[in-house]
Formats: sequence, C-alpha cells, structure tokens
Amino acid sequence: MLLDGIGESGQSSLRRSSVLLVGCGALGSTIAELLTRAGVGRLVLVDRDLVELTNLQRQVLFDETDAREGLPKAVAAARRLGQINTQVTLEPVVADFNAANAVQLARDVDVILDGTDNFETRYLLNDVAVKLGKPYIYGGAVGTRGMVYVYAPGRSCLRCVFDEPTGGTRETCDTVGVLGPAASIIASFESAEAIKLLTANAAALNPKLLTLDVWANTMRAIDVGVPDPECPCCCQHRFDYLEGSRRAATTSLCGRNAVQIVTAHAGENIDLAPLADRLAAHGAVSRNPYLLRVELRERDHDYQLTLFPDGRAIVHGTADPAVAKSLYSRYIGL
Repeated sequence: MLLDGIGESGQSSLRRSSVLLVGCGALGSTIAELLTRAGVGRLVLVDRDLVELTNLQRQVLFDETDAREGLPKAVAAARRLGQINTQVTLEPVVADFNAANAVQLARDVDVILDGTDNFETRYLLNDVAVKLGKPYIYGGAVGTRGMVYVYAPGRSCLRCVFDEPTGGTRETCDTVGVLGPAASIIASFESAEAIKLLTANAAALNPKLLTLDVWANTMRAIDVGVPDPECPCCCQHRFDYLEGSRRAATTSLCGRNAVQIVTAHAGENIDLAPLADRLAAHGAVSRNPYLLRVELRERDHDYQLTLFPDGRAIVHGTADPAVAKSLYSRYIGL
C-alpha cells in the first residue's frame, strides 16, 4: 500500500480480483506465490500433472513430501498457498486445460496467466483471451532463456507475434533443462504485469516482448508492432485451437495399451536426427529411416515413444490419452 500507483485503492482492487493461472510448474508456482502474497482475491490453479522429485529444482511451492505422496500440482500448490495467505480464495483444478473447459474456466476472471510448457496450450489460452476480451500474460522459460509478453485487447496477440512451431522443433525443460532462476525471473515479470493490470495501472504495462538470457547476461525489449491484419485469431476471429481444429488428436489403440497422437502439425516433415540426440539422455534410442523410438521410465513405469517423420507418434505403456499427451509434450514439444 506504500507503493506509488497502488495505495489502499490498488490493494482493494487486488482483493476483489480474480486470476486464472494455467500451469503450476516452474513458472506457475512462483507466479502463484507472488500473487497470493500480493493479496489477490481469487486464484484458479489449473494443472494436469503430479509433483515429482525432479520438479523441486525449480518449482518453489513443492517439497519432498509432495513428491512422495504423488500429489497433483494444483492440490499441493493450493495447500501451500493456503498457509501463506488465508484470505485468498484458492480453487485447484486437476485437469488438462483444453478446448472443452477453457471458456468456462476463463469466463469470470480478470486476467489469464501462463504457467505452461507448450505452445498448443498457449495458443489455446490466446484464443480464449481474444474471444472473451481478457488480458493474457504469456511467459516461457527453457535452458537459461525466457520471454514475457502481455496481450490485451487492441494489442498484437500471440499468433501475431510467433510463427506456429513445427512439432519437435521446440526445446523443452525435460530435454534441455531449465535454470531455476531463469524461470523465477520470468515468473516475476509476469506477476508484476498482472499486478499492474489488477490495480488499474495498465498504462505501465510493457508494450514490448521482453527476452532475456541470464547466463549470457542479455536482455532485449522487442517491438512487436500492431496486430497483423492477416492474423487468423485477433483480426480474423478464427479460434482454431479453441474450436479444436489445431489440437493434437489422441486415439487409444485397442488391445495394445498404447495411444496414437496426431498433432496439429501432422504431415510436416520432421528431422528425427536432432530429436534422437536430445532424447538419448533420457533413455535408449533407436532409429531407422521410418521412425525414432525411445525407451522412457517415469514414476516406476516403462513407456516407449515412437515418433514418425510426419509428426505422428505412438506412446506404448498407457491407454490414457492424457498421460500419452503429457509425455509427448514433455519430451517432444507440442
């Protein structure tokens, strides 16, 4: 309340605010803690995953007990946040954020925050934000790098700013790692932008795309320009991810304990060689001219991921599409 631009009225605005945070991992756990300590009124926490020991290097809300219990991240986060500030209404949602539930989860909030780790979900968040006229704060961190951008009505949206990535071309935290401080810095920038919005300080928002590399000691602010008139989302109002036409499709293969995944980029030619190099650190890899196969072990369970050059994949070892999609997202990148 002592801060110029916030004061008692700004703190009251925070208390009345409602926030949707999708993803409670490295970015989301820091965002959730900062906003809880700032005094937001209602925080909806959406995450489909469980706490694992390897998360603890960068996901600051969790501890070894959460990992041993195999708690859902949304539940473990809410439990910890409830001990920090009892005045915040916490709503953990253990679910995949997808086209079926996106509008319902986002309809009654003031701002949408990105704690995710894949571009399919980010483009879905972007669709929902544009459709509902909500501000959306994008953040991403991998390796030692990260970036932040704030979409608000009238600004360029995420699909104006980024070309849609071909499946498998994006590095992920599970294949190249992430430095904890890099994720925390990006999450702090996201939280600061959210506080500006929620205290009626939109004029203070950064209009540019902020990128940084904490290892190379570099930071840039990139002018993304005005909305692209050819943008299918914010200018043509075509919500491909929300309507499902650009969503990864999953099919359980009868009798095989396997799930086939066909991404939105199916049909595009993927170079399997660099993927083989990246995945070699995570399990035995074999490759021929037709496919790449990697053996994975997760939570004392064995999986086999087979990837084809057209982007199609088969995940052996589960009949659950959500598990298969999560594995694909973590190791290949949607």
